[in-house]
Amino acid sequence: MAFEVWAPRATKVTLVLGAQSIALHDVGGGWWSPRYRAEWVDGVDYGYLIDDSTTPLPDPRSRRQPEGVHGLSRSFDTGAYQWRDTTWAGRQLAGSTIYELHIGTYTPEGTLDSAIARLDHLVGLGIDFVEVLPVNGFNGTHNWGYDGVLWYTVHEGYGGPAAYQRFVDACHERGLGVIQDVVYNHLGPSGNYLPQFGPYLDDASSNTWGTTVNLAEPEVREYIIGNALMWMNDYHVDGLRLDAVHALVDPSDKHLLKEMAERTDSLSESIGRPLTLIAESDLNDPKLITPRSEGGYGLTAQWSDDYHHAAHVNLTGETIGYYEDFDSLEALAKTMTRGFFHDGTYSSFRERIHGKPIDRGAVPTWRLVTFTQDHDQIGNRAIGDRLTATLDADQQAIAAVVTILGPFTPMLFMGEEWGATTPWQFFTSHPEPELGTATAEGRIAEFEKMGWDPDSVPDPQDPATFARSKLDWNELAEPAHARLFSLYRELIALRRELPGLTDPAFDSVNCEFDDAAKWFRMDRPGVSVLINFSTVPLEVPAPAGQVLLATSGRPEVSSGSVALPAHSAVVLRT
Repeated sequence: MAFEVWAPRATKVTLVLGAQSIALHDVGGGWWSPRYRAEWVDGVDYGYLIDDSTTPLPDPRSRRQPEGVHGLSRSFDTGAYQWRDTTWAGRQLAGSTIYELHIGTYTPEGTLDSAIARLDHLVGLGIDFVEVLPVNGFNGTHNWGYDGVLWYTVHEGYGGPAAYQRFVDACHERGLGVIQDVVYNHLGPSGNYLPQFGPYLDDASSNTWGTTVNLAEPEVREYIIGNALMWMNDYHVDGLRLDAVHALVDPSDKHLLKEMAERTDSLSESIGRPLTLIAESDLNDPKLITPRSEGGYGLTAQWSDDYHHAAHVNLTGETIGYYEDFDSLEALAKTMTRGFFHDGTYSSFRERIHGKPIDRGAVPTWRLVTFTQDHDQIGNRAIGDRLTATLDADQQAIAAVVTILGPFTPMLFMGEEWGATTPWQFFTSHPEPELGTATAEGRIAEFEKMGWDPDSVPDPQDPATFARSKLDWNELAEPAHARLFSLYRELIALRRELPGLTDPAFDSVNCEFDDAAKWFRMDRPGVSVLINFSTVPLEVPAPAGQVLLATSGRPEVSSGSVALPAHSAVVLRT
């Protein structure tokens, strides 16, 4: 580490290294460097004085912030760790199941090391990839992670970078791949010193979360791509989930996502294991996952919120806001067979035509990641309520069947597999009183407009909001929760066992339904999945077959139909 820093806005830069103050020299292109290579020692504190400032700022590429995002950086040698995953060959996303978790609320301790102790639970469930919500440096003690300001760090409260290496290593030892959630579309409101170094932000543009990141600047683009490659190279991560890529404003001839995909594929070839990039996008634009040879960006996969909305409405009956267009089994059938519901159709929520159709001959189904619960769809509800607050045990079983046995890459949210009753609420710990107040008041005002009693909306700054959001692992021992966990485990095993359930061709998926009666059938090669969404028993037309799984009782199978109890599902081998 040469203690070089990109600071084109500075007229003078001084490196504060332990007890030393070292004047840096302008070496061109906005970069500053010591005239002589500064002695690098692992674990030394350092920072940069910009111009005549007397307060050193953390390194924009800091690997460790032991005193938080306002403190000095500390050097950290990522190459010192002795990895045990030398035989790890990686995992392909195709055919896999993802488990999304937040380190701070996954265990009572809320650390990476304590999460290691719960990895065998995921192995027993049949999970392939652990997707970790952002772990980079943010201000305060606890946060969702999407307010990060030092993207190269690992939050010290989670255990810092050394603990992160241990966590990834432990996952690989158990056959689990790791997908790290990263945020490149904005920076958090506290501790963002990057603009003092250079034009990291485009002040003329903003998105939902703040000022837009300046992708017109080559060094900022390299800062982002370098960060992406760091996770996969230095920390052996198997892929990234890219937050809200629709908020990336890129005027360049080659979009940042396309360049990132190219560089990721190159790294994959170099290290000899598959690497995955999954985009979260509100655009319903298949260009993201279309191969570069066909004019796309060549990302591995993207989330399909349309699937979530269609499943959620048919499970809960909730039709407010963006759920309005999805109030039919036809909407669920369309997302199952076409990937997007809005693929050039009118969106009443957006009040415009939205989305583009997927070329179902060129894009395999597994490139869409689907879920009935995730951090956003729970945490961005007024009280952070899970489906367990709305659905009974039989309906939760249906939710498991429809997602895990669907044609896409299924993702579970931590605790879903046993029907966790703990909420997952929006929580922050901004040390600045004015920022904490603004966050809390903004949250209340947002939901007050939607008709919620402001007293029912949890204060994100209240430590109790964070505490309530931690999983209660004791629930897993209770009979009802244990039964649901067994069903999830059986469904994931069934998905591995039956090739028809992971057939990647869109034309292998056929759906039949009756909106009035509320039954739904999805046929795959050699498999038929029947679901009764209604509150009464139904005779559901079905091909002849052997019952492999039933969520409720013993279904009566006759020629041409199956009798399904209310709120139940059956899987047939056909």
